[in-house]
Amino acid sequence: MLKFIYILVLGVFVTGCVSAQETSYHIIKKDHIGGTGGWDYIFANPTNQRLYVSHGNRLTVLNLVTGDSVGVVSPRMGVHGVAIIEALGRGYTSNGRSNSVSVFDLKTNQILKDIPTGQNPDAIFYDDFNGMIITCNGRSNDLSFIDPKTDKVIATVAVGGKPETVVSDGKGHVFVNVEDKNEVVKINSKTHEVEAYWKLAKGKEPTGLALDRATHRLIVGGGGNKYMEILDTETGKSLFQLPIGEGCDGIVFDQTKKLAFASNGEGTVTIVKELSANDFRVVQTVKSAVRARTITVDPTTHHIFLPSAQFKPVEGQRWPMVLPGTFFVLELGE
Repeated sequence: MLKFIYILVLGVFVTGCVSAQETSYHIIKKDHIGGTGGWDYIFANPTNQRLYVSHGNRLTVLNLVTGDSVGVVSPRMGVHGVAIIEALGRGYTSNGRSNSVSVFDLKTNQILKDIPTGQNPDAIFYDDFNGMIITCNGRSNDLSFIDPKTDKVIATVAVGGKPETVVSDGKGHVFVNVEDKNEVVKINSKTHEVEAYWKLAKGKEPTGLALDRATHRLIVGGGGNKYMEILDTETGKSLFQLPIGEGCDGIVFDQTKKLAFASNGEGTVTIVKELSANDFRVVQTVKSAVRARTITVDPTTHHIFLPSAQFKPVEGQRWPMVLPGTFFVLELGE
């Protein structure tokens, strides 16, 4: 720890970079949800003040401010994530086990219909540029583009490997990290054609992905070797490789505070400050919870949220067992 502080202080003296004291994130509270089953993505929607948490075969809906449970969405088997379209009053869940997306009403949380997709849809994303819902289909190695006007898949784009997360630059391109190829793929969201394949310089098994639209910087979390990599969205050039914690599965970016957060399964969150398009620095590593690997940020309060549970080791098994009734969401802020 002393060595880490020394490096930061030295950086201030030489380059005038930010100090660790400029961010002081810590655990604010823990909201207990309970129940059984695994989990994946979590999504904060400040417009209706709801926090959507995938849990087993459902979405648990919490009040974003109080943490109180306010509803449940029950789509098909194996919920991974959720995307929201406020203008339509609808939400969309990716259902890995049923190869589908479920559409639900934001007010009633009732399922309206199901849409067939590629195999094992994992991450799901709303591209505000062309108004499309996009799923990352891990088993069929492609993306499904869904038109919410018709609730039908209008294009399927092969990416050559297992897609993990997708983001949009808001100008006609989307980017997806391909976990088993250690690369990022650039796709034209108008023509649905792949324009580039970019190999990572150092990161392995990229999972989390975020983007600063203002500076054209992709932020990639390497779940396989503890590195965050910063890429130029125009050229694909790798500009920075920064150390993060082990087992990263999620990256979010706070556009206002210019902070990138990496959620690490080891039980930490690595916080990186973007000082400029060409200057990124690790400014804090904060304790979270073991296997709190996915993350969302509330752009209004700048708080981050991570789901996890309590575990116990099981003899002869690689992974520990989740203790029933211990599922929770952590809220961190300054």
